[in-house]
Amino acid sequence: MRYSEMDIAALSKLLQNKEVTAKELAADALKAIAETDGQFGAYLTVAEEEAYKQAEIADKMLADGTAGALTGIPFAMKDNICTKGIRTTCASKMLENWLPVYDACVTEQLKKAGAVMLGKTNMDEFAMGSSSENSALQLTRNPAAPDYVPGGSSGGSAAAVAANECAFAIGSDTGGSIRQPASFCGVVGMKPTYGTVSRYGLVAYASSFDQIGPLTKTVADNAKVLEAISCHDRRDSTSLPEFDTNYSALIGKDLSGMRIGLPKEYFGEGINADVAALVQNAAKALEGAGAKIEECSLPAVSYALPAYYVLCCAEASSNLARFDGIRYGYRAEGAEDLDRLYRKTRTEGFGREVRRRILLGNYVLSAGYYDAYYKKAQQARTLLIRAFRELFSQYDMLLAPVAPTPAYKIGEKSSDPMEMALGDICTVPVNLGGLPAISVPCGTVAQDGANLPVGFQLIGPAFSEAKLYQAAAAYEECGV
Repeated sequence: MRYSEMDIAALSKLLQNKEVTAKELAADALKAIAETDGQFGAYLTVAEEEAYKQAEIADKMLADGTAGALTGIPFAMKDNICTKGIRTTCASKMLENWLPVYDACVTEQLKKAGAVMLGKTNMDEFAMGSSSENSALQLTRNPAAPDYVPGGSSGGSAAAVAANECAFAIGSDTGGSIRQPASFCGVVGMKPTYGTVSRYGLVAYASSFDQIGPLTKTVADNAKVLEAISCHDRRDSTSLPEFDTNYSALIGKDLSGMRIGLPKEYFGEGINADVAALVQNAAKALEGAGAKIEECSLPAVSYALPAYYVLCCAEASSNLARFDGIRYGYRAEGAEDLDRLYRKTRTEGFGREVRRRILLGNYVLSAGYYDAYYKKAQQARTLLIRAFRELFSQYDMLLAPVAPTPAYKIGEKSSDPMEMALGDICTVPVNLGGLPAISVPCGTVAQDGANLPVGFQLIGPAFSEAKLYQAAAAYEECGV
């Protein structure tokens, strides 16, 4: 087995036992990228020079006894997270050659932990999409089935982990953008409680939804990465001041007394029968591990998708106003005046999906429509938050599909934005509520000669990550 195929725990043990150096791990991972990424297109930028510099620092930490669980471990960063002096594009023509002058908080935390960044991964432009096909820079393929999408918007991060081109990756989740690609690619993905991971240095899409989280090969690895990146950060006004970051604390403990709800609304119309069967099998496995599984109801989930698209597009229209061709990023040529410069720059610099969402956001915030759309969407969000709170008074967590279908073929849905949006129906409720949720692989669906991975998600109340990891690890241990 190559080093690049190993998980964090195995690599960390080799490093601690001095059987390998961080520099050797970096070299092995960079070799894997060179050999395979031409097929999958997970990386937009490979930062070879920076990787070796960070590996040297990691080797010094290992030598002087200051190493931690992630020291020397090679990872990939989604390309909407700032990395000082390393290209950060958001997979957009607008930022194609932008070099940030500062690191994101998550980048700082991983440097402090001694992890080694290999490069930046492809994504849907400005994180707007569910297949990574909206990237303006390149196409990413699913390592499990190269004719299929890897999911999105963190498709490059999920593909990099699945293709063994890194030990773990960092993504962001606005409406399912960590969990859905994790499900499509057969890896573990966590969307943490809103505010536990700083958004400082994350290029904003929808600020009240965006959350950074890890994609890994195992549940235990995922907990270790989240422990490293969670912190209070005064530079992010939504960063929470005090919370327990010992996410690994309950891994290995039995599930006796744990109550898990199975919301029937997540298994209705539009959910692929094979996907539903695999998720139901996962529920049975958790029941076999000691949990009590009960069917429950969450009717307010029907408001989630329309409320999400109204609110996130409204926030996007505000956040992306800064890309105007004046201060930084792409600037159109030949504009005769300021208004034409704005219009030409934004028309040429943004892709179709980004323009569509900005226009929708402007519309729902405009005079005469604000109350009819934006205000009502906020009210629906409140109703959903209350409904989740009521269910969590009865259950420790909820179990549901991550996506209504397995991965679909490249190009299959790209011409129909509505069909693409419906793929988010299982994930967006979590973001509306600011809740944590983890995607765990639970089998494959055979389709046109391909075996397509499927994941289930465990959804918990705020700050329940340790319990989610406990249940997810118990399922993983079953070896189903």
